Amino acid sequence: MAVLVAATAAADSPAADALSALAPPRTRIEKRRPTWLSVPLRFLLPTVVFAAWWIGSATGALSPQVLAGPPKVWSAFTELLGSGQLADFAAASFTRAALGVALGVGGGLLLGLAAGLSSLGEELVDSTMQIVRAVPFLALVPLFIAWFGIDELYKVLLIAMATIAPMYAYTYLGVRNVDRKVVEAARGFGLRGPRLVLEVILPSALPGILMALRVCLSISITGLIAAEQVGTTEGVGYLVTLAQEYNRTDYMVLCVVLYAVLGLVFDGLVRIAERYAMPWRRQVAIR
Repeated sequence: MAVLVAATAAADSPAADALSALAPPRTRIEKRRPTWLSVPLRFLLPTVVFAAWWIGSATGALSPQVLAGPPKVWSAFTELLGSGQLADFAAASFTRAALGVALGVGGGLLLGLAAGLSSLGEELVDSTMQIVRAVPFLALVPLFIAWFGIDELYKVLLIAMATIAPMYAYTYLGVRNVDRKVVEAARGFGLRGPRLVLEVILPSALPGILMALRVCLSISITGLIAAEQVGTTEGVGYLVTLAQEYNRTDYMVLCVVLYAVLGLVFDGLVRIAERYAMPWRRQVAIR
């Protein structure tokens, strides 16, 4: 018996030595970057680009006929702001983009849910939506003008067509990637039908849906630019047309800035929605 115990101890000694050599796990404590440092970092690269633009225009390296400098762009901004045209143009463009995005995102969300939740829905919807996704929406501009004219309906529908395919694709993928075990557990608790979709499937697919919303809002700016080039008497696109006719590079640069601000506003709205709808996402990033 003593020999057997000694042999067993000798056999277990390498494993014991290996266990003793392992370092104890370190507890990872997340350290959030202070606000006074995080905010300047977000604006560092735009500030560098702006400074290079200002220096280039001030030194004459950038010709005013090619790219107007910040002082001239600011003068154009104050001119339009004082006349009241800037507020009217920005409001018109924002309204068109918002209506088009609401229509396209709503349609894409419903179609993505239908295709993701049932095989019948996928058979009825997916092939058609793949065709829509493959066709560039800019190629539909002449047809939309022939069908709907050049009024507001054409502009809203063009933006909706630009955003419906990305929302469908991300929603379909998000619904199909929902863990089946979670769905079965919810059914075990009695959730069926709309309650199952609203309380389990949609929250699980929410990261993909919000990413789709961010993509759709970015694409809507492109659709807005294309829509406002035809039959428009107000809007940022109309301002672009005027700038081209009169060769006003300061107005052109101002329009680019306005489109960028509109995109930042849309992105900020999605970030706020993510913060409140998915508060756990802030703990996922490896900092």
